[in-house]
Amino acid sequence: MDGQRMAGGLKMPDPYIEIGEVLRPHGVMGLVKVRPDTEDAERFLALDHVFVQAEGRYVRQPVSEIAVHGDGYVYLRLNGAETRDEAEKQRGRFLYVDRANARKLPEGEWFICDLKGCEVRDTLGTHLGVLTDVLSPGANHVFVVKTGKGNMLVAAMKFVIVSVDVEQKLIVLDEKRLPEVAVYE
Repeated sequence: MDGQRMAGGLKMPDPYIEIGEVLRPHGVMGLVKVRPDTEDAERFLALDHVFVQAEGRYVRQPVSEIAVHGDGYVYLRLNGAETRDEAEKQRGRFLYVDRANARKLPEGEWFICDLKGCEVRDTLGTHLGVLTDVLSPGANHVFVVKTGKGNMLVAAMKFVIVSVDVEQKLIVLDEKRLPEVAVYE
């Protein structure tokens, strides 16, 4: 169930939050290039470990030699890798932190992993679809909502979002403002 447990009919948030993906080795000394899934890649600098999925469970792995470059990517040593071959084995792995050590979000912000899978309705109660992704192309995030007509892209602006309830897995959008910010792919 996408890493979520059921409790009383509701999906409970996964105890781990995805923070990035290992793209490839970087150099020959065991470092990897990571695409961060955060607005502030500098957060990686405070980490001494991450979790990776292996055989259906999360495994703690140390990280060191963390650097954030101007290109927006993070470079680090994962699990003590010392060679390019060892780093290559990390390619494609997703990196996680546990919720207990995750950054605390201010009111009105949510982790993308908690938004994915939410039903999206408008203020009239009409089911629009299910949120499948959140893009960050520039000034605003963009919700990707899978609908019966294909994907609808919605600029995630405060004047459009009426409410978000990640426990109930429901996002409500203002049906009057939706035509201003929504397009179909």
